[in-house]
Amino acid sequence: MSLQSAALSRVKPSATLAADQKARELKAQGRDVISLAAGEPDFDTPDNIKEAAIQAIRAGKTKYTTVDGIPELKEAIVAKFKRENGLEYKTSQVNVSPGGKPVIYNAMVATLNPGDEVLIPTPYWVSYPDMVLLAGGTPVPVPTSAETGFKLRPEALERAITPRTRWIILNSPSNPSGAAYTKAELRALADVLLRHPQVWILTDDMYEHLVFDDFEFFTIAQVEPALYERTLTMNGVSKAYAMTGWRIGYAAGPEPLIKLMAKVMSQSTSNPASISQWAAVEALNGPQDFIKPNAKLFQERRDLVVSMLNQARGIKCPTPEGAFYVYPSVEGLIGRKAPSGKVIGSDEDFAVELLETEGVSVVFGGAFGLSPFFRISYATSNQVLEDACSRIQRFCAAVD
Repeated sequence: MSLQSAALSRVKPSATLAADQKARELKAQGRDVISLAAGEPDFDTPDNIKEAAIQAIRAGKTKYTTVDGIPELKEAIVAKFKRENGLEYKTSQVNVSPGGKPVIYNAMVATLNPGDEVLIPTPYWVSYPDMVLLAGGTPVPVPTSAETGFKLRPEALERAITPRTRWIILNSPSNPSGAAYTKAELRALADVLLRHPQVWILTDDMYEHLVFDDFEFFTIAQVEPALYERTLTMNGVSKAYAMTGWRIGYAAGPEPLIKLMAKVMSQSTSNPASISQWAAVEALNGPQDFIKPNAKLFQERRDLVVSMLNQARGIKCPTPEGAFYVYPSVEGLIGRKAPSGKVIGSDEDFAVELLETEGVSVVFGGAFGLSPFFRISYATSNQVLEDACSRIQRFCAAVD
């Protein structure tokens, strides 16, 4: 009899975490390794946010809190959605969880039954399908392509919807592609969803503030108010505020759904860390003036990486609208021999050979549901990125 449950046997460990861990292990062995696998800003958490956490500790705010968030943080989230997205919520419509993943997972656990389908455009963040599987649902990948900018087209959405479709997950800007939907593109998807009232929408807006070239961010409930009552709008403080380790994600949506998510939390994680919640209050209510300069630095890094990768033999790298990832194609290298003599039969082979030969860790496209591509996180210094891209160019030049 297996120790592992049937539910857990259906899922895979996170490929991004696995790639980053492999790089750490090689570094510990003395290898010269550059890891571009993890999606984590290299900036430090702003001092005012850290100070708010310190003050909370000193004030003794270290006890259990309301399961799904302190009132002060919920009020800050309500104000954020109104200020930045034109969305009106009450605090009873807000969920605060210990990270973005639990927001999604709790929503799936709270609502899915066996046979329920969740539409997930590819390439997708590696955790979406596995969280659906753990919750007992069926993930349904909906392919996009580089030609469509890695964005879901309305006709593809229409074809994918069935009577069993329960949710669609939209992520803009996207991890892993960096693709971001314009207002018109969201409008076209909304028109399809209006015809299918059984489909709920989870929109993952975690990279909202990391958009480039004067791109204007919109979220779907903002574009189509008629979808408000079946949309869970998710965000968090990890990316824009450089607070990955603080573990605070949040969402707003219909009150019945929020209550169900809190019910899941009451028997699983309970409340997010109290100190992290007070830090998040300051993040949302405090100065926001560092966000645009940080986004400008990411844009400069994007331009550097896109330029250098497009100079590498066999690689084509689109220019993304946001986040801090690029998703280049390695189609031109498939079937060729790596410097080791091994044939590159897939994007996973490419990632393995690149790490072994040049010490650059990336995540292969198959992990995100769309091959033959790979993901690079450029959330690191220009110097490191130049070194890494030079190694990639050298590796590609040596492919036979």
